[in-house]
Amino acid sequence: MQTITVEELKAKLDSGESIHLVDVREPHEHADFNIGGLLLPLGKVQTMQVDEIEDFKEEPVYVYCRSGNRSGQACLILDTMGFKNTINVTGGMLAWQEKIAK
Repeated sequence: MQTITVEELKAKLDSGESIHLVDVREPHEHADFNIGGLLLPLGKVQTMQVDEIEDFKEEPVYVYCRSGNRSGQACLILDTMGFKNTINVTGGMLAWQEKIAK
């Protein structure tokens, strides 16, 4: 697992780079505020229900949650499932809202 700051992620999105974003928060959190990531709650990752992202095993997968905690757990689990390049968004959506969505 690698990490990326919200500023670095925003720069990648702004440059038009095609990236795989995965939101491991709960549906109500995703509905309140999201940056376009695929909703895949941590509970599904924990039970290995990751069919939606199975094709991304060889590619970078950027994982975010509210604060960076759940996404860190999700990255570790995905790593054990054979994902080669998981990237945790440090600070999560709290940092995004504080630093970017002003």
